[in-house]
Amino acid sequence: MRLRNTRRSSNIDDRRGRGGGGGRIGGIGGLGLLAVLAIGYFTGIDVTPLLQGTQTSQTSGAPVALSPQEQQAGDFAAQVLATTEDVWGEVFPQSTGQPYQPPQMVLFSQVTQSACGGASGATGPFYCPEDKSAYLDTAFFAVLSEQLGAEGDFASAYVIAHEVAHHVQNEVGILAQAQALQAGARAQGMEADANSISVRVELQADCLAGVWAAHVDGLLEPGDLDEALNAARKIGDDYLQRNAGRVPNPHSFTHGTSEQRESWFARGYRNGQMADCDTFSAETL
Repeated sequence: MRLRNTRRSSNIDDRRGRGGGGGRIGGIGGLGLLAVLAIGYFTGIDVTPLLQGTQTSQTSGAPVALSPQEQQAGDFAAQVLATTEDVWGEVFPQSTGQPYQPPQMVLFSQVTQSACGGASGATGPFYCPEDKSAYLDTAFFAVLSEQLGAEGDFASAYVIAHEVAHHVQNEVGILAQAQALQAGARAQGMEADANSISVRVELQADCLAGVWAAHVDGLLEPGDLDEALNAARKIGDDYLQRNAGRVPNPHSFTHGTSEQRESWFARGYRNGQMADCDTFSAETL
């Protein structure tokens, strides 16, 4: 992805390196912790047994200097976030008639707090609608490449675009509606239906990430689109459950299959329109 002359977003809260801002869970830290969290986040697998017997502890209060790799990861995230601001600043008003208010992105190391709770356990990268912020431990980029096999800078950019897409959903009221539907389903003991709603939310975010990709075509390099499609495949529920040694269980899916995630991202990229990302009206996903 060609980002050399791309501005950095100012909507960044970089908590990495701050004294007392990070933490670790027992003897699991860094990429080891994130690899465990990735399993839970992308598959819906309960990772609590992997974390049992551990306790969350805070690091010392002394600031820690960021490594060159960490600084580069932060710069990359800020630049990708800027591209989402530019794209949705145009596409969102055209599609909704409303101005676009971009989210904040919180960069952290290992553990932090959000209005939606702690960024630990089985969270991974996530969007919190309560404070309209996307949360990202930049070490997750390495997990994406080394643990999940989704290599390339555009695979990482896709993850950021996906979380920003949740903000787009929040701005138009989709997340609140979906959460209400899920709460109703769970109140009736219909967990599979609640998971099905989650799948539609996630696939729509994939499609909206594809819309973003369609509008940054001038920044794409050869192979970038393939990197995003490969990332979509590698984080499909069926693929990850199978790689975790489980027989894929469609009723437990919360993000969609590899084929679905790839297909909806490609649809957004091909059409470039928010209106083509209505997963909730789709008879088949």
